[in-house]
Amino acid sequence: MKTFIALLRGINVSGQKKVRMAELRDLLSTVGLEDVRTYIQSGNVIFSSELSSEKDLALKIKKAIHDNFGFEVPVLVIEPKIIQKMIDRCPFPTGKKENSYFTLLFDLPDPQVVEGIKNINFEGEELSIEGRFIYFYSSMGYGRSKLNNNFLERKLKIKATARNYRTMMKLLSLCNHNQPND
Repeated sequence: MKTFIALLRGINVSGQKKVRMAELRDLLSTVGLEDVRTYIQSGNVIFSSELSSEKDLALKIKKAIHDNFGFEVPVLVIEPKIIQKMIDRCPFPTGKKENSYFTLLFDLPDPQVVEGIKNINFEGEELSIEGRFIYFYSSMGYGRSKLNNNFLERKLKIKATARNYRTMMKLLSLCNHNQPND
């Protein structure tokens, strides 16, 4: 049995694609996932499974959500060790790292497109792209930033989902401890 993290993109945002976490936990338990836990309302799920294919697990979760709630939700399934590697490789110093956003891409981006994005600068914003990982820091906060998830998806033509440092650390903590749901 292996532990995974599923990141659901775009649920419970501005009243769109509403999903109650208790209902999501119950649903995912009925499709064969075990020890299903959630963290906050933005679509963070920790679970265990006998399956080892992240893509197969993502498709299983996506289908279950579509069949039960009636809408499509992009789902990224990833092992906790990959999240830990992403955190460990963050190029920002500790103060910035702890106030950064970590974006995970659903596919590898085109290297030429990445080079073009690396040359885009907005005051107070820093971006580093490494494979499927994007590290982002904004001195004015994420809500007012220009290099946000929507911008990155448009430029890279790849689905992406972002979480802040605290959320990433909490997800790792929940993978390592049998804690109650938040």
